Amino acid sequence: MANRIDEIDKCVLYYLSVDARNTTTSDIAEEAEVTPATIRNRIEQLEEQGILRGYLADIDYKSIESYVKYQFRCTAAIPDRQRVAQSALEIHGVLTARELMAGSSNLVITAVGADTDEITQITHRLSDLGLEIDDESVIEDEYHTPYTPFGPENIPRGPSLTDFMSLAGDAEVVEFAVSEGAKIANMTIEQAVSEGLLADEVLVVGIERDGDVLTPKGETVVQPGDVVSLFSKSPLKKDSLEVFGM
Repeated sequence: MANRIDEIDKCVLYYLSVDARNTTTSDIAEEAEVTPATIRNRIEQLEEQGILRGYLADIDYKSIESYVKYQFRCTAAIPDRQRVAQSALEIHGVLTARELMAGSSNLVITAVGADTDEITQITHRLSDLGLEIDDESVIEDEYHTPYTPFGPENIPRGPSLTDFMSLAGDAEVVEFAVSEGAKIANMTIEQAVSEGLLADEVLVVGIERDGDVLTPKGETVVQPGDVVSLFSKSPLKKDSLEVFGM
C-alpha cells in the first residue's frame, strides 16, 4: 500500500536529497519550523516505511584512472525480471539494476570496470543469467537535482512544458502544467481573458486534472497542477506563457 506523506516529510526528503552528508536535523527543523526531535522521528518513520532507502555516495568513477562506468539495457522474461535483477547485483562490478515497465529493454544495469576486460566479463555474466543485452554504452556523466516540489516555496518554479505540437501554417498546440502561484491559478478562463492574461487568439482546448480530462468552459476555474492544452493560430510568445508560471 502506498504511504502518504505531509509537508514535513517532503521537507525532510528534499533537504536530504540536496546533501544528506552535510545536512543536520537542526537545519531541516529550522526550515520546517519544528523541533530537531520531530525531524529525527520523521526520518526514522520514512526509513521504516521504505520511502527513504539509503544515503548513497555520488562517486565520479571517470575521474579515477582507467575506470569506466557502463550502462546495459537488457531484456528479461517478465516473470523472471525481479529475480534476475537481484542476481545481477551479485556480479562483481554491478552497481544498480533498474526494472522498467516494458516488454523489451525492461532492465537497466549500471556497472563499473577497472578496464575493458572487466566490462567484457560483466557482459558475459549478464548473458549467463539469461539476459538479452539490447544496448550498452559508456556513461559520460550524471547530473542530479532534488525533487523541487518537495522543497521550499521560494524556489523558482516556471511553467512546465509537457507537450508541444506544430500544426499546419503557424498554428500550435501546447500543454503546460500550471505552477503554484501562477497568475492564472484559481481564475476562471473568462476572467483570464477579460484581464488580458490569455490573448484572444489563444484557446484553452483541454484541462487534465487528477487523471480526468475536462472540457473547458468560460466558468471553468484553472487550478495549480492542471495540465492545460492551448491552441494558438500563431506561434506563442514566451511572455504569453508566463501566466502559467511564477
